[in-house]
Amino acid sequence: MKRAQLVAGLVLVALIVITAVVSVFWTPFDPIRVVPSERLLPPGWPHVLGTDGFGIDILSRLMVGARTTLVVGIISVGLAVLIGVPLGMLAGQVGGWLDEVVMRAADVVYALPALLLAILLAAVFGASTVTAMVAIGVATIPAVARVARAGTKQVMAADFVLAARVAGTSRWGVAGRHVLPNIAPVIGVQASVGFALAILAEAALSYLGLGTPRPTPTWGNMLRDAQQYLFVMPIQTVWPGLAIALAVLGFNLLGDGLRDYLDPRLRELP
Repeated sequence: MKRAQLVAGLVLVALIVITAVVSVFWTPFDPIRVVPSERLLPPGWPHVLGTDGFGIDILSRLMVGARTTLVVGIISVGLAVLIGVPLGMLAGQVGGWLDEVVMRAADVVYALPALLLAILLAAVFGASTVTAMVAIGVATIPAVARVARAGTKQVMAADFVLAARVAGTSRWGVAGRHVLPNIAPVIGVQASVGFALAILAEAALSYLGLGTPRPTPTWGNMLRDAQQYLFVMPIQTVWPGLAIALAVLGFNLLGDGLRDYLDPRLRELP
């Protein structure tokens, strides 16, 4: 069952990644070309998933939306890891007042959700993909920092770290040789879960007009465009909603599967 979760997560994530990569080189139709004579076509041939209210092929928009979602997720989660992991390791190693300052700052940032940060940034810099990535990344830093701090404290209490410190290994040496390699699996699991949350946040921001602007397709603005045709062509809302659900499910299953696979205590359980 645990292996099945990991495999299912890998399959769903691989499907999204392949779709995004293929969209760089090929889409069935131009994902931004408006064709009024073909608007609101039902699923069929040649438009497999139909067309939207502008006559644009929905499958093509979904493919490009997968690419946009992956880019936003990679950059935002990468930003959170690059900032959160060093902060968490520093707090876990040094402790004392520095630990308190870092954790209280993380609590303050954690109280500001990605949506609120995006609204603030959009008011200053305007709505854009960069605004969404920064907002999601900053909002994810506290969770990464907490996981890194907890893992660092656990590793620092191990006998091999105590022996390294007695042998004269510097704090940076302990961090690079012992702490980071041991907490890397936990960070990987947190990054996978954070990716799922980033997908939801990006879709919400695009839906509200605070993320990637038109004409670039995203799953969020596809939902926003489809809502006005909810009673005319309700299936339009199904495709982007299903894409978001499968992407979030895939990364959550991947995170749970990695946790079960990498944690030896859980691997011993039936």
